[in-house]
Amino acid sequence: ESPASRLNNETRTAMCEAAVRLVQAANYTNAGTVEFIVDRDGNYYFIELNARIQVEHPVTEMVTGVDLIKAQISVADGDPLPFAQQDIRQNGTAIECRINAEDPEKGFRPTPGKITRLVVPGGMGVRFDSHVHSGYVVSPYYDSMIAKLIVHQPTRQEAIRCAQRALAELQVEGVMTTKPILQQILGHSAFAEAAVDTTFIERTWPS
Repeated sequence: ESPASRLNNETRTAMCEAAVRLVQAANYTNAGTVEFIVDRDGNYYFIELNARIQVEHPVTEMVTGVDLIKAQISVADGDPLPFAQQDIRQNGTAIECRINAEDPEKGFRPTPGKITRLVVPGGMGVRFDSHVHSGYVVSPYYDSMIAKLIVHQPTRQEAIRCAQRALAELQVEGVMTTKPILQQILGHSAFAEAAVDTTFIERTWPS
C-alpha cells in the first residue's frame, strides 16, 4: 500500500532523501527502486537498489498521478523529466493485491491450468492490470502472478473497503488463486490497525 501506514513523515522524508543521494552518487538515470526495511523502533536500513520498474509501481502512480511507465520510456528516449521532485504530491491511499495462480493452503504452491471464466471488477478508484482472459492457460514455467488489483481512495479505511468490494466482484475459475487469503488479510483486525510486519502471514496462517 502507499503511503506506508506505519511510517511517520520524518522517517519517510529521511528515507527519500537517502534514496536520492544514492542514485545521484551512482549517476543513475531512469526508473529504479531503492528498498529499505524499517524495524519496530523506526530505524531504517538499506536493502537494495533495483534498476527497473517495480511490480508495485501502480500504487505510486495512483497516489501521485504520475505515469511511471510513460516517464521511463520518455527518459530512455532522451527526454528530460517533465516534472521536478517538488511537483510530486501524494493524494489518498492506494492498495495493491497481487492475484497469483497459487494455493495459499498448500504453501502457495503454483496452480497452473486453464482459466475457464474471468470476471473483472470495476468502479471508481479500481484498476485491474492483467494479461489473462477466459481461456488463457497459466503456464507452470513462468511467474504465477496473473493480475494486479489496485484501488485508490481518499483514506486508508475507504481503500480497504474498496479492495474488499473489488475482490468480492473478481471471479477466476479454473485455477486456484490468492484471492481468499487476500480477503482474509483485508478483513483482519491487525491489518485494519496497521499492526503488521514481514512475519504477519506466517504468524497468522502457519502452514
